[in-house]
Amino acid sequence: MQLIGSKNLAHRSCWIFDMDGTLTIGVHDFEAIRDALELPASSPILESLRQLPPEIAQIKHKQLREIELDIARQATVQPGAPELLELLLTQGKQIAILTRNGKDIAHETLNACGLMDFFEPTLILSRDCHAPKPEPDGILALLNTWQAIPTQAVMVGDYKFDLMAGQRAGTATIYIDTAGEFMWSEYANYGVRSLTSVMEWLTHS
Repeated sequence: MQLIGSKNLAHRSCWIFDMDGTLTIGVHDFEAIRDALELPASSPILESLRQLPPEIAQIKHKQLREIELDIARQATVQPGAPELLELLLTQGKQIAILTRNGKDIAHETLNACGLMDFFEPTLILSRDCHAPKPEPDGILALLNTWQAIPTQAVMVGDYKFDLMAGQRAGTATIYIDTAGEFMWSEYANYGVRSLTSVMEWLTHS
């Protein structure tokens, strides 16, 4: 996939970003996390926890938070992320984050990689705020805050749940895959291997 035929994106005023693997370099070993939590292989972690008895789920959520906090403290920025966010703000765009992480984990991550100052804290939405992606609830809440409609918005992410949430909300979707495999391209309008590609396109559009 390539970012082509995307002239309409330059006119979209609302940009929503996934965090891990999108604005940061993806380092999560989800299979290792599942093993640590004794969850079924290849199953979505949050959804698996939801199937457990409440008392067990509560314990495992605490374990998950500790694992996520450790990863968050080591977060490093995705190349091109600061420049793209700065460009969008310079162009007068609205920007926000929608992550499946907890809110405190999101803040820890953004502080660790130097991106916190780009975002209003109320526009960093997590699984603590709304049903997690692929549900579109977080996107729709942001659009409501901005008094915007889906055709004014873009969802940027590196995983199928990000793109599915954007599709369900009716936004454009940009799929960042640094490996260039684009295995979930059916959920994406556009695909890029780096955020720098988006920035360069917006600069020259």
